[in-house]
Amino acid sequence: MSKEYAENNVIVQEVDARYLERELVRTAELIDRHQAFVVLLTHYEDLLATEHTLDYHKLSNLIGVRVGLLEEKEQTIAHVHDFRHIHVTYGKDIEEAIAKVIDVIVTLPNVREKYSKRYMAIRLLERPDEMLALLPHSDELIRVAAEQRARLLYRYGKTAKEVIAQARRGFVHGALEETLTHAQHDTGHSIADKIDRVLTNRWIGLPLLMLLLYGVFECTFTLGSYPQEWIAMGVEALAEWIRTLLPQVWWSSLLIDGVLMGIGAVLAFLPNIIIMFFFLSLMEDSGYMARAAYTMDKIMHRIGLHGSSFIPMLMGFGCNVPAIMAARDIANKKDRAITMMMVPFMSCSARLPVYMLFIGAFFAEQKAVVMLSLYILGILLSIVFAWVMQRMPSFRQPKHDYVSELPPYRRPTLRNTGLHIWERVADYLQKIPAVIIWASVIIWALTYFPTGNMADMEHSYLAMVGHWMEPVMRPLGFDWKMSVCLLTGLPAKEAIVSTMGILYPSNTALSAFTPVTAYAFMVFVLLYFPCVATISTLRKEIGAKWAWFSVVHSLLLAWVMSFLIHQIGMLFV
Repeated sequence: MSKEYAENNVIVQEVDARYLERELVRTAELIDRHQAFVVLLTHYEDLLATEHTLDYHKLSNLIGVRVGLLEEKEQTIAHVHDFRHIHVTYGKDIEEAIAKVIDVIVTLPNVREKYSKRYMAIRLLERPDEMLALLPHSDELIRVAAEQRARLLYRYGKTAKEVIAQARRGFVHGALEETLTHAQHDTGHSIADKIDRVLTNRWIGLPLLMLLLYGVFECTFTLGSYPQEWIAMGVEALAEWIRTLLPQVWWSSLLIDGVLMGIGAVLAFLPNIIIMFFFLSLMEDSGYMARAAYTMDKIMHRIGLHGSSFIPMLMGFGCNVPAIMAARDIANKKDRAITMMMVPFMSCSARLPVYMLFIGAFFAEQKAVVMLSLYILGILLSIVFAWVMQRMPSFRQPKHDYVSELPPYRRPTLRNTGLHIWERVADYLQKIPAVIIWASVIIWALTYFPTGNMADMEHSYLAMVGHWMEPVMRPLGFDWKMSVCLLTGLPAKEAIVSTMGILYPSNTALSAFTPVTAYAFMVFVLLYFPCVATISTLRKEIGAKWAWFSVVHSLLLAWVMSFLIHQIGMLFV
């Protein structure tokens, strides 16, 4: 993604040279703001490493914007006014629509002096809701803009936003045709080409992806089991030591059985998360993840989407919130909405501790296989969901092509890998004071009262809530404790583990589970409603209606899938 900021009253856009055609589309949008503006190229050495060459001085003349290298920033900014400003030409119909909107804008003196009239007109055609919020109320402006959007929709069968985006892509493509020279390989058999032929092969590309993920999960469990046990033993030893020092009163139980055991249950899986995202970071930084998206393109086409939708899905393995926001880059509105609703099917890192707990306890011999099955199940169900949505009248549309830019292979750096791991770890740790402690205190209080005894959970307030839920969850094989644990996952899925650390203080307490119910429980955690942050992001991006739809359909799907797994599984036990 390009990076934009202001410096010395000049808009600076940093553009990744590895993805020129994609990122210069944003440049074409910024051109219409009619502001002092420069483009700085990053990762230019990676472009050269692929034997591509770019005449960025000629590119500057073609697009009317000073283009330079990042290390030439000061010099580039100093010559910001050396080029004649130009506009992107959008074609006769779009230009006529822009002109009609401008005719109304010029009648609003406070507006025409503050913003570029052309830029405002284009934005009103693209994103009217966003732009109208910045403008004084004008019935005439609203009417004319809506009229022109309707005319363009009738003329092209596409929204004005899609037509304008297509014109920008054409503008960028034409400029790069004149300035970007592609590598010439006589034989086409470079080492990178040979590797790509294997990794993106239609027959073996997907099995290789599954094999790599299997290896990642196997290493995560094998290498992470030792520090996980050390942390768990350390927390238990600390709890016993504190218990000997403090009197047996309610606040000591709160500290030990509530806060400490809740936090300890979450921290125990931190090494596994570090190991998993270390390997995933290597796959991303090396350029392999882009190949994975390319490999999935044909599968995505079968459900009416394309490979660009798979990129947010991959990001969803880390956290659903930035993954949903990443789907903003998908030009088609319907594809964007479907992709955003597919993301919660991906197993985010918050679900990982739940998987680790149950897989370690019940599937010690098939750890990686069981973990991989959960990730594959999430992907398959998301594809089925998208296939169904694409056949609804409101989402039905013609298929369109996807152009994927494969970055050059790069050697992962310790710095980038460390930053990726730190982002995931920081996100995980931030939830301890924000969510986990409060969830642990609430669960402890509901468990401790009114009896005043943690050992007598059956007569606690929490048991009352659990027994109220139990009739609905019993067909899945879940008792009241399991049901309550799922309820606490609403604010954050990590809270499930902290709750279990309170309700099931030892592995022997997990005897209420069987391998079948354990797997059904993990599937329910995989599929049921996303966390509050994800729901809020969906509401902001695609509206409250679809956010609530995501909550309801995911909850129903989780119940049905867990029911089937439990009922069928019990036939073989």
